[in-house]
Amino acid sequence: MTILIPGLDIIAAPSPNFDDRFQPISMIVLHYTGMQDAPSAIARLRDPEARVSAHYVVAEDGVTLRLVDEDKRAWHAGKSHWRDWDLVNDVSIGIEIVNPGHEFGYRPFPDEQIASVIALVASIKERYTITRGNIVGHSDVAPARKRDPGELFPWHSLARLRLALPRPTKNLMDPMWSEAGFLLALERFGYDVTEPMAAIMAFQRRFRPELIDGEIDAECRMILLALLLPKPQGDD
Repeated sequence: MTILIPGLDIIAAPSPNFDDRFQPISMIVLHYTGMQDAPSAIARLRDPEARVSAHYVVAEDGVTLRLVDEDKRAWHAGKSHWRDWDLVNDVSIGIEIVNPGHEFGYRPFPDEQIASVIALVASIKERYTITRGNIVGHSDVAPARKRDPGELFPWHSLARLRLALPRPTKNLMDPMWSEAGFLLALERFGYDVTEPMAAIMAFQRRFRPELIDGEIDAECRMILLALLLPKPQGDD
């Protein structure tokens, strides 16, 4: 299945690591590759022994590869949960963004790369009518295991185009939840809270990246409450 995406010239680089999809697509999951360079990451995603893949890889210069057709299930999220789904691969498109990640020298994402990510996400979101709340990071769906795409990923660039939820900044109120109340709200929003600190840090990494300490404070409570309202409002 060949899909033309406006603004992108996509290079086919098929991976054997996929299987059939039996559920409709309702999510986009963004990752970083977390390897020393792009060739190493692409080779691993195409290695049948690795048993990992993604639908797309976006290089730092914006070049975009298609590894798995969207109508197939790529193996990118692993053990995961978001909202009603425990097997996120079943319902998602996985996008790997080339970046060495926290282990090999995490760095900001170049503008050319983010421009390609935006074009790709916009196309997928429109074609499958995906809600902003279901455009997430790997750390959101696997908080105990993953940190990608990480605190340097410019979610605000996607949010201002309505391609992701904004960080709420307006009409904020502190609901004064207890720790248990905050975790219940976090679970309602979509996170797996089996490991509470990991879930809190994943939430902070996504919505309050300047301070990722696993502590529930007034700002975290206010942001989460706003996100649970029908139309969270931010500066993006």
